[in-house]
Amino acid sequence: MKILITTECYSPVINGVVTSIVNLKKELEKAGHEVRVLTLSDQAKSYKADDVTYISSLGIDKIYPGARITLFKNYKYLQQLIDWRPDVIHTQCEFSTFRLAKYIAKCLRIPIVHTYHTVYEDYTHYFSPNQKWGKAMVALFSRKVLKNASYVIAPTEKVSTLLKGYRVTQPIKVIPTGIDLSSYTQNKFIENKNKIRETLQIPKQSRVLVFVGRLAKEKNLEEILSYFSQIDNQNLSLLIVGDGPHRQFLEKYVRKLNIEHKVIFTGMVVPKDVPAYYQAADLFVSASNSETQGLTYIEALASGLPALCKKDACLENVVDNGVNGWLFETFSEFEHYMNDIFIDPNEYKKLSANAEKKAFDRYSSVSFAKHVESVYDHAISFYQNPRKDLVYLNQSEWNQ
Repeated sequence: MKILITTECYSPVINGVVTSIVNLKKELEKAGHEVRVLTLSDQAKSYKADDVTYISSLGIDKIYPGARITLFKNYKYLQQLIDWRPDVIHTQCEFSTFRLAKYIAKCLRIPIVHTYHTVYEDYTHYFSPNQKWGKAMVALFSRKVLKNASYVIAPTEKVSTLLKGYRVTQPIKVIPTGIDLSSYTQNKFIENKNKIRETLQIPKQSRVLVFVGRLAKEKNLEEILSYFSQIDNQNLSLLIVGDGPHRQFLEKYVRKLNIEHKVIFTGMVVPKDVPAYYQAADLFVSASNSETQGLTYIEALASGLPALCKKDACLENVVDNGVNGWLFETFSEFEHYMNDIFIDPNEYKKLSANAEKKAFDRYSSVSFAKHVESVYDHAISFYQNPRKDLVYLNQSEWNQ
């Protein structure tokens, strides 16, 4: 099968969507498929590098930090992809590259499968002063875009429920994003843990909490920082791994809370080094309500870190209370669960072992690719003969 994946950003950009695409591409190619990627260039110039086509684009930071848009079709590069004749297009974003995907799909008369990664309701503060109007705009926009797709993949039940609430009528399949977790269990030696801690000047006796991700307003790191500042324990450190538009504000907030001696901002870390930062920590923390997949949660669990995270629908079947971590809603719960996690070494070991096992049982990249491949087969069959869709949708395995 020939598969074209389209996305607004791709390597070397680092975020959950890119990680998802890179892992999917790798596993599909291992299964014998041909895969190419169409994405936006970070400059006003189109070019091709190996099996990735970069289309010239312009930055639109005023709408959202780091966002880009293309106003041109760059027919020369699109024609090369059309001549390649993919069997299906898997779109990963709803903006410029989706428009390009529609053009290619129309020319070739092939289906589009779309993964809905982003809960735009949580980003309305970037484009709408009124939250209610913002949500209505998101619902309308989502329906308009997704009517062009044959099938929609939702990373979680939370996203699937949201789309149904938007009155999206396309078939929706829930497939948790798969991750190549091997690097998160390798080199788990105490000397590696100590090396990171020494480099960051973290005291040996400290329990280290870690957050990994983009530093943006919707990640709600202020809540973690506020709770952290209220805990009366001198042997705690908080490691914040990543960068983003909200970092300067967070650094000021840390100084305001008078905890700058206990909070370390690493800045951007190259992907190959990220596992070492998980392994240097004792507990993963997050208060984000904007996740659709929670890839960093899964990476942390695979690294053997119990998770202490704000309760959210996206974490169903990811964090199980008392099994591989805890979900909190208030400061008192945050404090209580943290004490429970650290008070008994044997209990901590059990949580850690469960975290690693459940991450691998539920979220392997191989299983993810097989499920996505099945959706491609359904989409192609339906597109060639719409009546077949009635048969496919009634198959019991489709609803598993």
